[in-house]
Amino acid sequence: MGYRDVAKVGLGGPVGSGKTAMVQRIVPELVDRGYEVGVIANDIMTQEDADVFRESFADLLPADLVEGVETGACPHTGIREDPSMNLAAIDEFTERHPDLDVVLVESGGDNLAATFNPELADYFLFVISVAEGEDIPRKRGPGVTQADLLVINKIDLAPHVDADLQVIEDDTNEVRGDDPFVFTDCKDGEGIDAVLEHIEREVLFA
Repeated sequence: MGYRDVAKVGLGGPVGSGKTAMVQRIVPELVDRGYEVGVIANDIMTQEDADVFRESFADLLPADLVEGVETGACPHTGIREDPSMNLAAIDEFTERHPDLDVVLVESGGDNLAATFNPELADYFLFVISVAEGEDIPRKRGPGVTQADLLVINKIDLAPHVDADLQVIEDDTNEVRGDDPFVFTDCKDGEGIDAVLEHIEREVLFA
């Protein structure tokens, strides 16, 4: 079995948008629902996020289903231009765990232009934060417009950064048309069920 035989979900977004926290929320829920999950964290020169996941999931996932990929270049390189290191890691996952259901691939923090190579991600979440500014959806970066699911995270911060969630919602509707988006707060779990429903419906049940 190789990497083409397992569902692959990519999570991209700018630095600080909450990608790591999103993975920390999603993985336990997927495991509770009976799925076998692997996790890959991309970064330029460190294993920082991978180490966070190794600690967070120590009692939840086998140690060999958490991997860090050091791209050595801009974060989008390893998820878009040359995903070979990520694909090799996924291939190793499936060789060791033939019943693996899904692999979550977290990109390193990138800009609004970050997208996933379709060979690496069957489904692509792009995570933005309301703290980055009310106008983020209006900037129409490829991550915002092309993601299968746009996740607007850290909505709890909206009152503290003068961000109007209704304005963000209206702008997102205009920019994305019929494509879905979800408001989330990883601190209290708001919106996480909706994210999981999209993943299950579009990837795991497809």
